[in-house]
Amino acid sequence: MNKAQLVEAIADKLGGRQQAADAVDAVLDAMVRAVVAGDRVSVTGFGSFEKVDRPARYARNPQTGERVRVKKTSVPRFRAGQGFKDLVSGSKKLPKNDVAVKKAPKGSLSGGSSTRTTAKAAAKKATAKKATAKKATAKKTTAVKTTAAKTTAAKKATAKKATTTAAAKKTTAKKTTAAAKKATAAKKTVAAKTAPAKKATAKKAPAKKTTARKTTAKKATARKK
Repeated sequence: MNKAQLVEAIADKLGGRQQAADAVDAVLDAMVRAVVAGDRVSVTGFGSFEKVDRPARYARNPQTGERVRVKKTSVPRFRAGQGFKDLVSGSKKLPKNDVAVKKAPKGSLSGGSSTRTTAKAAAKKATAKKATAKKATAKKTTAVKTTAAKTTAAKKATAKKATTTAAAKKTTAKKTTAAAKKATAAKKTVAAKTAPAKKATAKKAPAKKTTARKTTAKKATARKK
């Protein structure tokens, strides 16, 4: 019997093929999720499903006989219940007008080990993982934005410093040029003031020579007399 035949077998009891298919899918999904999460799924009178960890070991290839190392792994395991075993062995007969697997006792479906509770727990774990992944992605995005903002701010600060340095250089050049102009003007003024004084000194010098000549002539005349 495959899955489609199983759905057909219970379709009349569940009111249609679609309802039966949904029920089978829901039951199998809940059982698989529970076993993957490490929980044990136990159905009274039928059996239990659980996850078993197998350590690393050595095995032999049946075709070549070569010894091969098998890695550590986890596998699902099914253990048939006693009622299921008795029916298969023939020690008990299948009921004609009743279900082969006995119903769970009252109150057992509200326990913490039920498949419904396990499915909810698995769904919560999956939701928590998604939320954690979203938070991590948001943190990474924020970090990237912060880094970009810091880089932009650093570039702007560098540009401002360069502009300030250029302006300072221009100001210094202007001040130096103005000082040079002032010094040149001062030199010209001093030269202009000094030129008349030199001319006056040059005029006085010939006058002194003439006076000296006259004095010498007077002395010579006096000696002759």
